[in-house]
Amino acid sequence: MCTAPPGATLVTAVAALATTLLLAACGPTQHTGSADHTPVRNADTPPRLPVPKGKGSRTPDDFNGDGHRDLVLGDLVKAQAHADDPGIGIVYGSARGLVPGARQLITPSGQGAATDGQLPALFDAEATCDLDKDGFTDLVVSTDPPYDGQGRPPVPLQVLFGSPTGLSGKAVHLTVPAAARVGNDWPDQPVCGDFNGDGTKDLVLHASGGHLTYLRGPFTRQGRPSGAGAPIRSPGEVPTGPAADVDRDGYDDLIVRTTQGAGPSAVVLGGPAGPTRTGAVLPSGIDVALGSFGRGKALDAAVGAMGGTSLRYDLPTAAKGSLDSPGSVLDAADFDGDGLSELVSSGSRLRVFQGRTTGLSTRTTTTVEPPATGTSRVLAVGDFDGDGRADLAVRTYRSETKDTVAVFPGAKKGLVSAEPAVSFSTSAFLIP
Repeated sequence: MCTAPPGATLVTAVAALATTLLLAACGPTQHTGSADHTPVRNADTPPRLPVPKGKGSRTPDDFNGDGHRDLVLGDLVKAQAHADDPGIGIVYGSARGLVPGARQLITPSGQGAATDGQLPALFDAEATCDLDKDGFTDLVVSTDPPYDGQGRPPVPLQVLFGSPTGLSGKAVHLTVPAAARVGNDWPDQPVCGDFNGDGTKDLVLHASGGHLTYLRGPFTRQGRPSGAGAPIRSPGEVPTGPAADVDRDGYDDLIVRTTQGAGPSAVVLGGPAGPTRTGAVLPSGIDVALGSFGRGKALDAAVGAMGGTSLRYDLPTAAKGSLDSPGSVLDAADFDGDGLSELVSSGSRLRVFQGRTTGLSTRTTTTVEPPATGTSRVLAVGDFDGDGRADLAVRTYRSETKDTVAVFPGAKKGLVSAEPAVSFSTSAFLIP
């Protein structure tokens, strides 16, 4: 949830950050030195390869269903400074990990669905999950539909469906029934999860006035949910992903924030009627990450703030803890394969805190050094090479035309490898 259309209340998960930090995570606006007007170079572009064909899988973020995780790049460099946003990049995976040559560019002009005869000018990646339960991950994007500012705005969300050859065909408009909306806010900020425990993925969207919109899956290929009732009451109206079953009861849960910037949040628990129950209330912070950090049977929460990171163990009972380390942007994954989650903080430094049975500590950390200088942020955490350990995908932003994406494999010792397994520039997507 990196950006939002005009009028939206929040820009992407566990994915939920302060506006300036969100922009930094998607493509920092803070630059040093003069503006870069140098066009991108093509010398080191990996040759294009066909997208491998799959038969369907349950692997997360697997758009072509071949059993290997793929990477979504919501922000790409441009052909030259101040050029239009080129779109969304997909790098497809393999048994050896990500293959930069097997890539796909998704653009509003190429895959967008028109609204009132007008194609969208932008695509922003928002959420990934298998909405139609066919074994291929789908991509939910936000757009900029025409709107005159009067009355209830149109739905800015569109869905691109996965297939044996990856994301294919034209996007379709996500249908949000009028009865599931409240107020005149944009229905956006989607979070995927199986919130009612029926084995299919649902969507939770922002509504307004302390409400959320809950759309039950599976969804049709025309973007219609199986069901949607009246907006549900919530301790906030800013849904934040990724969703997770924090209390191990078979229903996915999510974090809901009260404001679009730094502020308090709460765990909202799923159940037979969807995400209707408020669990633990979390302290004020910039970002929240859910993981099994080590002091309880349920999942834990790390809440990052400029002054340090607050910990709440064993949700929803939430025993308190803290970590003397600022956490502006947080992620969680199991990099060493021991069943406990590590916490990644990508603020001024990229640090990985090891999960332990006694909880997180600053005494067991690894500092990740990206291969390029610039502003580095975590793109994704997940097992890209299929070895049972999560990997760390990092983007280092240097200017509008220069960046480096590096994927650091998880490791039994040291948490993540010191050297990336693969690195490339998103300028590759600009090559026909």
